[in-house]
Amino acid sequence: MTMSQKILAARANLESVAPGQLIQAKIDLALGNDITAPVAINEFRKAGFTRVFDRDKIVLVMDHFTPNKDIKAAEQCKISRDFAKEHGITHFYDVGEMGIEHALLPELGLTAPGELIIGADSHTCTYGALGAFATGVGSTDLAAAMATGTAWFKVPRAIKFELSGKPRKWVSGKDIILHIIGMIGVDGALYKSMEFTGAGVKNLTVSDRLCMANMAIEAGAKNAVFEADEQTLSYVNERAARPYQVINPDRDAEYEQVTGIDLSAVPPTVAMPFLPENTKPAAEIDGVSVDQVVIGSCTNGRLEDLRAAAEILKGHKAAKGVRVIIIPATQLIYRQAMDEGLFSIFLDAGCVISTPTCGPCLGGHTGVLAAGERCVATTNRNFKGRMGHVNSEVYLASPAVAAASAIAGKITAPINR
Repeated sequence: MTMSQKILAARANLESVAPGQLIQAKIDLALGNDITAPVAINEFRKAGFTRVFDRDKIVLVMDHFTPNKDIKAAEQCKISRDFAKEHGITHFYDVGEMGIEHALLPELGLTAPGELIIGADSHTCTYGALGAFATGVGSTDLAAAMATGTAWFKVPRAIKFELSGKPRKWVSGKDIILHIIGMIGVDGALYKSMEFTGAGVKNLTVSDRLCMANMAIEAGAKNAVFEADEQTLSYVNERAARPYQVINPDRDAEYEQVTGIDLSAVPPTVAMPFLPENTKPAAEIDGVSVDQVVIGSCTNGRLEDLRAAAEILKGHKAAKGVRVIIIPATQLIYRQAMDEGLFSIFLDAGCVISTPTCGPCLGGHTGVLAAGERCVATTNRNFKGRMGHVNSEVYLASPAVAAASAIAGKITAPINR
């Protein structure tokens, strides 16, 4: 079996599972946010449930429209706040202590190798970076899981990505996953597990892996998972004070296909509108002016991302007319970036710095686009109308490309100085 299949089998208390098999499995964690949790809470109550299965294994994060942008957003959050208080939910995170959910949970040590995690958000697949099986579900499934501690799964087939080599300067996990999605397409891994292994994995930071696993859903994947190595265990052990089990694939694991990726050959990469598969090397994009740059999100709002952006922006100004929005993904990252002096670099460059929020990624707030405007964003989706008006455009890129583009006023590849 593959890594994903072995985790599912273990949680379903089965000796083995096969692709296509339907199973009921015990979950280690159930996640909701201020958009999806209220729907799940309403379904929870409609079904007649009165108790959650484990108040320590449910996480509610108020991150999409918070700080509340309007009355409707405030009412959504209040439903979650009241539910968390009623049931004594241990892991409820609101303004002042919250962060963007998929950066916050690993930071708090709530995700670990071998675990089975579901969330009513499609980018829940992020936690596969740490060797877990993590996937997005609908709010009704979340409601049932909050009550029973179980969920149903269709066991996925798997694609194996054998990584080799070492990324060149300014190439990060964002460039690599965009390169892969450009190769296989937005349905190239449809309902499959993307499993990353090979000698090249050691040359990727945990932040790189979190970014890559996060965007597996943009290739249609059910989940993504990296083999846990020393980097993984060091990261998890610093944060999670509980036992966990590292699960690796069997030597005779069956994959639908095996694809080799030479990391040294991946260039800084940009996804053009209106799909993440519409990729080009940043150096080949000429004369595309931009109105806004967003550096943040659950994909690229970590400290490593902010450091890369600051390294490029230092001593420079954003081009006249370009709005640059920096969004640290959690309160801790916000403080670390501030303490390191990154905020001074950003402010000197003419950027604004936001509290942690999903905000502009989904066209919510703090950077919505008008008709005809273009944005370079380190977010994960560039669908039509994703960040605002249907006649606006979003170009997906790494923090390094985004920062270089902010200075140039047009999409450009970062250069070594």
